[in-house]
Amino acid sequence: MNVLLALFLLLHASGHGPAGAEAGSGAVSAHAREAPLESLARSIYIAARGGRQGTGSSPVASTSGADDGGFADPQPDAPAVKGIYVTAYSAGGARMATLLDLVDKTDLNAMVIDIKDDNGFITYKTDNEQLRKLGTPQPFIKDVGKLMDTLQAHRIYPIARVVVFKDTVLAQKRPDLSYVTGDGSVWKNGKGDSFVNPYRKEVWEYNVAIAKEAAKLGFKEIQFDYVRFPEGFEKKADYLNFAKTDESRVDIVSDFVKYARKELAPLGVRVSVDIFGYAASVPAAEGIGQDLVKISEGVDVISPMIYPSHYSAGWFDQKNPDMAPYATIKGAMADTHEKLDPLGDKQPVIRPWIQDFTAAWLGKGHYAKYGAAEVSAQIKALKESGVTEFLLWNAGNKYSTGAKYTQ
Repeated sequence: MNVLLALFLLLHASGHGPAGAEAGSGAVSAHAREAPLESLARSIYIAARGGRQGTGSSPVASTSGADDGGFADPQPDAPAVKGIYVTAYSAGGARMATLLDLVDKTDLNAMVIDIKDDNGFITYKTDNEQLRKLGTPQPFIKDVGKLMDTLQAHRIYPIARVVVFKDTVLAQKRPDLSYVTGDGSVWKNGKGDSFVNPYRKEVWEYNVAIAKEAAKLGFKEIQFDYVRFPEGFEKKADYLNFAKTDESRVDIVSDFVKYARKELAPLGVRVSVDIFGYAASVPAAEGIGQDLVKISEGVDVISPMIYPSHYSAGWFDQKNPDMAPYATIKGAMADTHEKLDPLGDKQPVIRPWIQDFTAAWLGKGHYAKYGAAEVSAQIKALKESGVTEFLLWNAGNKYSTGAKYTQ
């Protein structure tokens, strides 16, 4: 079982990668994954349901103090978020007008905007010397103050997306904060991306400093993404040189989340984390350091990525999950509740990422063309599962018109 699970997680446990071509837009979806091995996924799912882990393990001893008395919601008056993903390029460019019009005319009310992107670029101009020392500003958002004013004028709940441990920019600038191969070069995955090391406190401080600046700019929530080690890390760790302690990968990732929440608490912002959708249905992903329950204990909002296209044949009794958006979301949320309900009043807001893109890479007969009906079906399934908040993902920020965002 352990060998099968390791292989399964190697294929599926990426934060918002591996990538697949998004049909119709020419964009590459950072959330889209490669087509899974269907029989393997199904066998692991069946086995996992027979012996699911997560709520029975002992909690991590946190040095952050985040568990001492619990945290009250720093945004008690926040709306039930119904949001869309917005790249920094869109936020600072012509497409923003179209996205604002979409939100103005619908029940959508929030935007998740890249403040530190998938490459590691800080996406706006900053004079913060601490940030400039480690990071590289690439001001796709030419006037971040004007952007914040625009969001406020349109009554849009602003969420700053900060990609944490996937950071090619920092890895190249500071190899000692990354993973180094035997020849002294910085390790890259098959797509040329590098990661930085969660064991390095300097990496924690840098990302939280970006989050703090985002909070001071006016963002109400910080959404941390790629809060994990590289996919398949357990197969790479032995031949890479990097600093580490005796703590497990799961514990160090959970500790970062608790640290970030404690540091941001005085600023009154929510802390949310993206996590891969399978985390609700399989045991903890030890290789990449993600445990749904432990991470959820340290955040205000948890956002599992439950795109129907990312479940293989047999999941939730569906031959082609992408063609059954309602049933797939229902199954994913049943597993999510089973893991998180035992947290009781410490359970975070559950706000999933759902699909508004067409997964043509799955092949003819295995995917549906997504539009208003498919988006509405996912939202209906969420509501019937007791979940009223959601985020829509489309890499090119081209969202379906006519969807029922309030069921």
